[in-house]
Amino acid sequence: MNALPATLGTAGALGLIYLVLAVRVVRGRWKHRVSLGDGGNAAMQRLIRAHGNFGEYVPLLLILMALLEASGASRSVLAGAGIALVIGRLAHAIGIETPKAPNPYRFVGGLITFGMLLLGSVWALWRALA
Repeated sequence: MNALPATLGTAGALGLIYLVLAVRVVRGRWKHRVSLGDGGNAAMQRLIRAHGNFGEYVPLLLILMALLEASGASRSVLAGAGIALVIGRLAHAIGIETPKAPNPYRFVGGLITFGMLLLGSVWALWRALA
């Protein structure tokens, strides 16, 4: 039995994105001959931040999703939120590697991520207090 299908599917998709971001950092290290940190290289800074930013937001969002789903929250709403989150994190990763501002990908990705964090947090508080 698949107890948390919305969270499981979202985590799988986000895990693949995280893997791609990690491989890009490793490839950048080889290309720019940087063993640790960014070596003062702007391209490496963007690669590292795209990977790091993903790792800063995604775990909490997945925890919120799993707890909401386990508490009986609507799986279809959570599945929609998961799809939005995947799209938002992809857009943000693309945007953060584009140094030019304004950057619509980064803006939209950040907006979706913050929206999902707000939605998940308020929804979790509401379910906890109801």
